[in-house]
Amino acid sequence: MAAVQTEVSLCSQPWQRLLYIYGGLPCNSLMAGKCFLCLFDQSSSVILCFLRNIKGRSLGFICEFSEHGDFPDLILCVSDSWSDRTPLHEAAYQGRLLHLRSLIAQGFHVDTLTMDRVSPLHEACLGGHYACAKFLLDNGANVEAVSTDGVTPLFNSCSSGSAACVRLILQHNASIGTTYQLASPIHEAAKKGVECLELLMSYGAHIDMELPVVGTPLYSACMARAAACVEALLHSGADVRMGCGQDSPLHAAVGCEGANIVDLLLDFGADGCCRNAEGKTPLDLSTPNSAVRAALLLYPCPCSLSQLCRFCIRRSLGRSRLHRTSSLFLPHSVQDFLLYQ
Repeated sequence: MAAVQTEVSLCSQPWQRLLYIYGGLPCNSLMAGKCFLCLFDQSSSVILCFLRNIKGRSLGFICEFSEHGDFPDLILCVSDSWSDRTPLHEAAYQGRLLHLRSLIAQGFHVDTLTMDRVSPLHEACLGGHYACAKFLLDNGANVEAVSTDGVTPLFNSCSSGSAACVRLILQHNASIGTTYQLASPIHEAAKKGVECLELLMSYGAHIDMELPVVGTPLYSACMARAAACVEALLHSGADVRMGCGQDSPLHAAVGCEGANIVDLLLDFGADGCCRNAEGKTPLDLSTPNSAVRAALLLYPCPCSLSQLCRFCIRRSLGRSRLHRTSSLFLPHSVQDFLLYQ
């Protein structure tokens, strides 16, 4: 594995505070989307460097420094996990199907892994390249390959927003669940596109799965201001009260200034008086004279009797039986009302 060594001479002027934080983005196109953080603690002469790719790859750092006078020079020895990427990975990520075929014919193994256990199928799905992903699967690629960060081809397909790749991976019996709390396909799909989300739900994905930090899929959709995904989740029976800890989806929608999402959540029974961990209601978080604040203030409180009946019946039926509403001996207008149609 190749290493890149960079020497950085620190400024000669004394630092005034003990802790300094530097942030930036690498300019290399191969490193796009990675976040860099460097912390220096003068009191203990410790340097911590961290570089992580938000798409599921990471770069390791070895940091050394030697003292010259009052302040050290900083030597960074960076072990770049991109350096062990094969031409197969690159062709898959760029969607170069003919080159991919040629490499496989030359003897490249279809499941060649990087040090982070990223496979060519991961790359094809991340790029949203259906033809490349299908070719790799047809040649025996592992649909359940998991990177060191818990990322699967299904997660990458959702991340790219490619419904074709999501459908392909699901058709090859990929697991929908996740054991890694920051790489859940259903949460990623809830932020990216309703078509991917509906595919996962049709295969039985758990739409009320709450994970630390990211919360439920509904909460993720509200944070991403993905109104279509919010609506799809609510119509499928997602619990409007479940968010991230004490933070409700309504808190998230208000914080992101999503007035249309606020209307949706309230219509499906969100509690406008619930309080988060800081004891604040959604109204407390709203900006004065904003559309979100107006939506909260205009919504009738308490709800009408018809709304309360609808909430009660839907909760009694449960998510798994909502589709059987049409079999109830009720007028069609009432059935449509229960299903928000």
